[in-house]
Amino acid sequence: MKKNVHPNLHPIKVQMTDGTEFETMSTWGKEGDVMKLDIDPKSHPAWTGVTQKLQDKGRVSKFNKRFANLKKA
Repeated sequence: MKKNVHPNLHPIKVQMTDGTEFETMSTWGKEGDVMKLDIDPKSHPAWTGVTQKLQDKGRVSKFNKRFANLKKA
C-alpha cells in the first residue's frame, strides 16, 4: 500500500444546535476540534415532521390562486 494516502482519523466533538455534544472519529479539522452544527435532526423539519411556512409568492401558488375556480367539478 502507498504511504500517506489516507487522511488522519482522529477524535472530534460535535455540538448540536441545542448545545449537547458528542464525540466521534473524523478526518475533519484537528484532534480535539469542535464542529458546531447549524442544522441537525433535532431542529430540521425533515426529521421533526413540522411543516414549514408555505410561500404565497411562488409560481405554483400564483397558478393555483389564478385558476382556483376551475377546480369545481
